[in-house]
Amino acid sequence: MKIRESKEVPKKGKMNNTLEEYKKAIRIKYEIEKEGEYFDFLYHPSRGKLRDLCWLIFEDNPTQDDLNVFRNLLCLNFDHTQKHKFKDQKDKFRPIETFFKGETDPSNIDAINLAAVIVDFQPRPFKKFNEKCRIEEAKQIKNVVENVTTEIENKGIEKNVLVKNEHEESKDVPKKGNLLLNFKNLFSKKMAQKIYPRKIITIAVGAVALVSSACLYLVQKKD
Repeated sequence: MKIRESKEVPKKGKMNNTLEEYKKAIRIKYEIEKEGEYFDFLYHPSRGKLRDLCWLIFEDNPTQDDLNVFRNLLCLNFDHTQKHKFKDQKDKFRPIETFFKGETDPSNIDAINLAAVIVDFQPRPFKKFNEKCRIEEAKQIKNVVENVTTEIENKGIEKNVLVKNEHEESKDVPKKGNLLLNFKNLFSKKMAQKIYPRKIITIAVGAVALVSSACLYLVQKKD
């Protein structure tokens, strides 16, 4: 009898999850920017419009990271004097067009990074976005660890205080033998307070009666 082996679906790695978040954030930024300054280029994007917008953006002092993205995707360096060569790169913007329209989910990281440049999404490129996510994640983990550590320390302090209070209270509670002895002594004192006056009165009355009898005897004897 053969045992069927279960086939596990491989889970997405942390890097893939971060890339999905990166693309999602760029799409959100696109929805905002298409109503803004570059409305004519972005509202109904096409490969030609995105190409022309890209050139317009790179004419305005691009960063070195953006220049690297430009070179990686288009396979040429940005050069103001080479616009005619850039004009031939229209098809390279097709993945960005379909990405903005929600028609495709691109896997080409260079196309995604250029899409981030076009809508001015920060942080970019993906490397910086990924680094920021890791830093934020590390901060969250650190905060959780600190909170848990503080809670454990507080629980330890509360436990020590409780034990100390119980120990002090145990000193104030009399032992069973001492309790009975104290009760016995207290009872004896109370009884003495009640019994001793009675005996004194009885003795005094008896003494008076004895003296009276003696006096009466002497008077009778003289007579």
